[in-house]
Amino acid sequence: MLTRRRFLQTTGTGLFAWPTLIDARPDGHTFYIGVIADTHIIDDYYRGPEGSVEDTESIFKTRDRLIAARDTLNALTPALDLVFLVGDYFHDYPSTDLDFYFQHTTRVDHAKALTDGFRAPVHVGFGNHDYAVPHVSREATHELFRRKLSLQPYYAIEHRGWKFIHVNNFLGDTWRVNHAAFKKNLGSLGEEQLLWLDAQLSERKPSFVFVHYPVSAIAPAEYADLGLSALLERHAATVQRVISGHWHRWVDVGRQFGPPHLVIAATRYDADAYLIVEVDTRTASHRLLNLDLVEWNTHFSRPYVPV
Repeated sequence: MLTRRRFLQTTGTGLFAWPTLIDARPDGHTFYIGVIADTHIIDDYYRGPEGSVEDTESIFKTRDRLIAARDTLNALTPALDLVFLVGDYFHDYPSTDLDFYFQHTTRVDHAKALTDGFRAPVHVGFGNHDYAVPHVSREATHELFRRKLSLQPYYAIEHRGWKFIHVNNFLGDTWRVNHAAFKKNLGSLGEEQLLWLDAQLSERKPSFVFVHYPVSAIAPAEYADLGLSALLERHAATVQRVISGHWHRWVDVGRQFGPPHLVIAATRYDADAYLIVEVDTRTASHRLLNLDLVEWNTHFSRPYVPV
């Protein structure tokens, strides 16, 4: 298999157009997915600055970096079947008025146009910047996503015997305004979603779980002993991997919560912040094909290619 690193080692240069990371031999029992996170798309209504110089600089490069990541993933052979985006699709809200988004072209429209340019269908999950609690209600956000993007707050995709599950850690009491548990830096799913997730995983189909906050930042128990970490441990044989975003850097959490758990870096900071996954339907297993390029605990995968 020709990896980007092996190509660099062979040619001695990083200035090239590389067509693929994937062995192109046809195989009836494998397929490929891509995973990205924290795209943070803005629009002309954006007003900064962000909390640091680096963050402010990065926010104006989110479009170009997502396009570069998209071009790379679109060029892969064999082609990706699916792409998953683990939240923070766009960056905050330019208006609290829902009608504003139907009267103007905003970052919501820009984000959709960018992901519509992927050759594979892109399945988007919710991040904290996709909400504006308490200024915009969660219900208004869900209505916006439904009408503009045809997206539900959480959902599962089934493909070739596998499940790919987007859960939403902003639906529980920690994100309920005026609730005693309100604490936005702590995620929670809510009882309805937890029961739904338990039912999904109880089908025992090999599954990926995507959730924006890393599991350590999500309430471990919400209703008696019912919580995300307990469900992951209960269904550790079914959940093949948990992938989160939010931290904007690569972190291998390991098996602290049962299944292997990886935090993926953000395309906001690096156009090479993506995962390419080979899924084997025969053995119910998977491989992360570009994990050897990751610079752990940073924003970056090597070699970094500026946009």
